[in-house]
Amino acid sequence: MADIGYIALFLALAVSVYSVIAFIVGGIKNGNSAWFGSARNSLLAATGLITIAVGVLWTAILTHQFNIEYVAQYTSTDMPLVYLISTLWAGNDGSLLFWAWLLSIFAAIVVLTRHRTGQDLVPIASAVMMFSLVFFLVLLVVVANPFDTLSFTPLEGNGLNPLLENIGMVVHPPTLLFGYVGFTVPFAFAIAALVKGRASDEWLVLSRRWALITWLILGLGLVIGMWWAYVELGWGGYWAWDPVENAGLMPWLLATAFLHSIKMQRRRGMFKVWNMLLIIGTFGLSIFGTFLTRSGLLSSVHTFGETGLEPYFLTFLGVTILGALGLLAYRSRMLRSETEMESFVSRESTFLLNNLLFVGATIAVFVGTMFPAISELFGGSEVTLGANFFNQVNGPIFLAIVALAGICTLIGWRKASNSNLIRNFLRPLIAALVLAVVLFALGVRELTALAAYPLLLFVLMTILTEWLRGANSRRKVRNENFIIAFLRLIWSNKPRYGGYIIHLGILVMTMGIIGSSVFDAKTTAVLNEGETVEINQYALTFDKLDFYTTPSRDVITAGLAVTADGKDAGHIIAEKIYHYSFAQPVTEVGIIGSPIEDLYVIFIDWDETGAAAFEIRVIPLVLWVWIGGMIIALGGVVAFWPERRAVTA
Repeated sequence: MADIGYIALFLALAVSVYSVIAFIVGGIKNGNSAWFGSARNSLLAATGLITIAVGVLWTAILTHQFNIEYVAQYTSTDMPLVYLISTLWAGNDGSLLFWAWLLSIFAAIVVLTRHRTGQDLVPIASAVMMFSLVFFLVLLVVVANPFDTLSFTPLEGNGLNPLLENIGMVVHPPTLLFGYVGFTVPFAFAIAALVKGRASDEWLVLSRRWALITWLILGLGLVIGMWWAYVELGWGGYWAWDPVENAGLMPWLLATAFLHSIKMQRRRGMFKVWNMLLIIGTFGLSIFGTFLTRSGLLSSVHTFGETGLEPYFLTFLGVTILGALGLLAYRSRMLRSETEMESFVSRESTFLLNNLLFVGATIAVFVGTMFPAISELFGGSEVTLGANFFNQVNGPIFLAIVALAGICTLIGWRKASNSNLIRNFLRPLIAALVLAVVLFALGVRELTALAAYPLLLFVLMTILTEWLRGANSRRKVRNENFIIAFLRLIWSNKPRYGGYIIHLGILVMTMGIIGSSVFDAKTTAVLNEGETVEINQYALTFDKLDFYTTPSRDVITAGLAVTADGKDAGHIIAEKIYHYSFAQPVTEVGIIGSPIEDLYVIFIDWDETGAAAFEIRVIPLVLWVWIGGMIIALGGVVAFWPERRAVTA
């Protein structure tokens, strides 16, 4: 079985190399049908062969073929089916195979899709994607073969790391990998436009939907990872500025800038070079993030450690990014803007500021992430920048981005007049100031909250103002009732109003982030049976410890009865799990949640007398972080939804 998988990968590599050559020849000969057809068939053959390899590995995992090293290392016979399936991306070799599989499918979709515009860009774009696929297939065939076999067959495998035994394991890694891989497509179309000397918007037309769906799924992956960390890792937070977390955030930030910036190019003919730089940077950071995860360069609970892949990734990064930048420099004269910015007080300037802030945030995250390696290289010792650095630098930047989302909604194109500014922003500003006064009067003294919540209200009112104007105008012109007019307004311009829904999701998520980080409370206690600890309005009384075992673990549970303001509020059970195959115990936190706040209990330790140590936290508004993520997803789906095309006779 292992031989079948390896041979399939080797053949996929061979036909992929041929496909690159054939696509380039076909592209040079302006889409020569014979070369393009041959290249397309090779691409499809590679996709089929990689699919066979994936099928072989999944079959080996599900049938417990422990003679294959990857299967023995990450699975065991007592694992539930859902975790066995997710083992495909649990390890370095399997996740690289999954990457190659996704990329081959994306490339197949690109060549099989009939494009109305920019058809002659497809051969070169396909060559770029297949070149990237060749790189990953070389890794799989030469360095990271998931079908390596052992000299003996173990009776049992090691099983999955207990920290990974969560439903997040099924969704979080594949969504992140989808995000990393998906940015290859718009990058490939950008390179194709540069190679063909095309200064028009064709490559953006072909790239926008790929960039949007990739951005959306990568963002979902990040939010799911935040939720997973919150419920599984047992430290009461959801974002620790871990290097691998940051590796996923950086391409998402640049892609957000790109999705805003392409609107400027398509509407005003501006930012052409900038858009190229953004998508090159997004692709480069996607590959860089994959490199970080597999390099052992930085310490993180998410990395695979040193894998021997470092020289390969650095070479690939150097070739692709330097090559792309060199090509961009060669074509830069053809990418001059068609118009210039007429006024700083205009929608164009807000888009520019928005882009600069996103790029600034990306640079700050990059420097903070790489600072340990940089300090060790130049200073001889590793210096780590903690969460405070990231929060202090990025917090104001992100709030400024949120403010621009509100200003950009209502400010005019080209040059906004004073009457435009007063008419559009006076009411939102007054509402924001009133809320700031109310919060202060209610006793809120945290500067972050006093600044952020009025700002969120300001942006919310600008979006609602825009919606109400549009819906009322449509209601009058088409004689529709308000609800129908409102829904049809959204559906009539899905990219625009989907974007507004995404902005609403950002507001809701920011509300949750501010509330959970500014107003949280924490206490620790060692309790004997019957003793009580209090935090805010809650009183938690320790019942007792309990024990049970399964074939793979010992589990100790601690139960606490909870009252809030003297009334019964439920019962919390927190657990400590000792797996037989892993030395480090795992904590399962206990949570009583509501839209107002979460009561969050971490079972720290216990002793033979039956006493137990707990960390107890009250985390306000955290539920709205996840709800905001769902609203963003809804907006992304609306923005991605295909537009109905007019049928011509």
